Amino acid sequence: MNWSQILAVGALAGLAAAVHAHGDDAPAQNAGPVQREQTAWGIGGDAASVRRTVEIRMLDTMRYTPDRIDVQEGETIRLVMINTGQTRHELVIGTKKGLERHAALMQKFPNMEHEEPYMAHVAPGTTGEIIWTFNRAGDFDFGCLMPGHYEAGMAGTIHVARADALRSTSKGKRP
Repeated sequence: MNWSQILAVGALAGLAAAVHAHGDDAPAQNAGPVQREQTAWGIGGDAASVRRTVEIRMLDTMRYTPDRIDVQEGETIRLVMINTGQTRHELVIGTKKGLERHAALMQKFPNMEHEEPYMAHVAPGTTGEIIWTFNRAGDFDFGCLMPGHYEAGMAGTIHVARADALRSTSKGKRP
């Protein structure tokens, strides 16, 4: 083996160590706090800012209940996922295109896992939590990206209403 091959193998080993398994084992603990980054659908929230909790049941019929959530722009929500099934599920918030792309990757690399503030992996009979600030208006998606789950229909939508739309509908109304 030459030096370039040794370096390539070392780089792949380092990459493999940075990726956790998506399997039935509990996710590995991260070395540090998850970084909050602005996304098209919002940003990781602060627990002190939560004004509402939404419970979402994860079912082995490959469905969420509810599968639609309505939010106001700027609202910080605590999403509590309750896995009532016998198999591991997850909830990942994103755009439809992004979730489809990630689901396709999960089909190719089923042991891939990473932790982001907009996702929660939930073992059977347990709960998970996401605290998220929806600071961008629009329609967004969530789904279970465990191999085959998203493709079977385990998905939902989040409608984030513009904050100024709420104010403008209340203007002009007389008591």
